[in-house]
Amino acid sequence: MKIFILLPRIPYPLEKGDKLRAYYQIKQLSKNNEIVLCALNDDGKVDEQRAFQALQPYCSSINFIKLSKPGILFGLLRAFFKGLPLQCGYFYHRKAARKVDALIQKHQPDFLFGQLLRVAEYLRYKDLPKALDYQDVFSYGMKRRRDIAGPLAKPIYNMEYQRLCRYETAIFDDFDVKAIISEPDRELIPHPKKNEILIVPNGVDHDYFKPQQQAKKYDIVFTGNMSYAPNVNAVEYLANEILPLVWKRLPEARMYIAGANPDPKVKKVACDRILVSGWLDDIRDAYAQSRVFIAPMRIGTGLQNKLLEAMSMGLPAITSPLANASLGAQPDVEILVGGDAETMAQHLITLLTDQEKAQRLAQAGFDFTNRVYDWGTSTAVLESAMQAYL
Repeated sequence: MKIFILLPRIPYPLEKGDKLRAYYQIKQLSKNNEIVLCALNDDGKVDEQRAFQALQPYCSSINFIKLSKPGILFGLLRAFFKGLPLQCGYFYHRKAARKVDALIQKHQPDFLFGQLLRVAEYLRYKDLPKALDYQDVFSYGMKRRRDIAGPLAKPIYNMEYQRLCRYETAIFDDFDVKAIISEPDRELIPHPKKNEILIVPNGVDHDYFKPQQQAKKYDIVFTGNMSYAPNVNAVEYLANEILPLVWKRLPEARMYIAGANPDPKVKKVACDRILVSGWLDDIRDAYAQSRVFIAPMRIGTGLQNKLLEAMSMGLPAITSPLANASLGAQPDVEILVGGDAETMAQHLITLLTDQEKAQRLAQAGFDFTNRVYDWGTSTAVLESAMQAYL
């Protein structure tokens, strides 16, 4: 079938979770289908030519639509007065909508596929079979951000939370196929028929993220897009609450924080024992040069790709109950789980001082990710559901 895929961002480079998911789904779907890709672009720094070259092997047509700053401002104002989520307004522009309509008319696809509710307004009223990948529960993620926000930001987050709740429900029946990343996320969708949503987990490229033999320069590593609020929160949690407890026992322990676009709050934690790298051309180096991976997530939703990558590369991993609810690894066997700073710190101390336990956990985590998380298997679920509507 010919699938028209609409994305809120150009899915390359793979420094964000939604880009990574889109890239690998396109790669898998292209094996049996013709892909017409349309991606919005709000980032003037993206190298469109490099992205085009990376995506060209999998798409018959690639189209990037730039979103101007005046258009973004108008979209936000329009969403505010219409009662839509602001992030929908940010990505929905009438000029862009006309271009999307023209592309659909030109290519005559069999199926429409939108990633994230941010693009739902472009597709929801189209008279064609269509799918929406919720990916994460944006409403609940916003609720968690609201709960820790300061007094000035809290009303804004609360407004967006309420609007997202309504919108996630409103668009449900507009799409024939709905997908989401994990069962815990599906349970948070505010719709009585939420069980109709397909569980389509992420995978991991096991040929790329595999164990490497490199000298260990760092004891602990945390990776991700470092401008993303849940990652920024995790970095502050590490630097201010977890690591000071580790340093009481292991004063020489070094932390590596690796990832694109570090927020000022992330840069602020850098010191002689905490390295903040910024963008890396090959994130595998951060994993391979470190002994233990930790993802102390306290807010956000969805499956943490960083955990899949680290475990696939053979690192023993530590995370929070929130993150492991989506991952589904067996605590104390395939991963260590900590619900507070003291437990997280003790897990780090254990893995840094007990090499046998660290190796045992790393092997079990490696086996788990290789057994459970595969892009081909997960995307096949989505593809099969789409074919059923033709």
